[in-house]
Amino acid sequence: MFNRFLASIGIGSATLDTLLEKARYTPGEEVRGVVRMKGGSVEQDVDTIEVSVMTEYIKESNDHKHNVTVALARFHVSSPFKLRAGEQKEVPFSFVLPLETPLTIGRAPVWVKTELAIRGALDPGDNDRIEVVPTQGMATVLEAVEQLGFRLRKAECEYASRIGGRFPFVQEFEFVPTSGSYRGRLDELEVIFYNRGQELEVLLQIDRKARGLAGLFAEAMDMDETFVRVRFSNSELAAGPYSISQELANVISRYA
Repeated sequence: MFNRFLASIGIGSATLDTLLEKARYTPGEEVRGVVRMKGGSVEQDVDTIEVSVMTEYIKESNDHKHNVTVALARFHVSSPFKLRAGEQKEVPFSFVLPLETPLTIGRAPVWVKTELAIRGALDPGDNDRIEVVPTQGMATVLEAVEQLGFRLRKAECEYASRIGGRFPFVQEFEFVPTSGSYRGRLDELEVIFYNRGQELEVLLQIDRKARGLAGLFAEAMDMDETFVRVRFSNSELAAGPYSISQELANVISRYA
């Protein structure tokens, strides 16, 4: 009886360890792994094993920025079962990493959170960081932007409920022109990706450099920024970075 009480407050309860097949993924890729559990000092009823994909974004309120943790997806990977005292058990699982998963570039952590939902006890958990890298299409666009003379300055996930998709944030890739024809014409170029499966939608925020009194006024009123949406099919992206850079140049030059 005393051991059951201790388990209810987390002492002598079951433990778990999540092992992923690998540590690097792209959005939309299948994630496979196994949950290893070891029973504690008493038998416990496990209602379910829940695996979640977690990340953070920055939200500003009252002139202060703070991090908000959000679950991009939750998966129940087991039905209820009993975990006997000292028993070792493994449960395999797989799921598809959401297309909205941010890339782990800059300050954008992504991790897989595993929890045992144990009846009448604290739920043990495990967190496993993963690396999320660009899909081939995203990598093509990023390389195309660099070919136009831009350098990536920072990448952040920020609250943006109006332009977000299923979630109230977007990941912004902020570029600055360091060479080429846009140096001196643009302050920065921000790139936001929306993975659509058969196509990649790109939102460009084109920030023009202030010129003269009118330009300074426009900059002060945020009128020097233009948002443009561009869509690339998978076949267009397969043509490579140079082809995409020419299409981007045609779009950017209309607003630079």
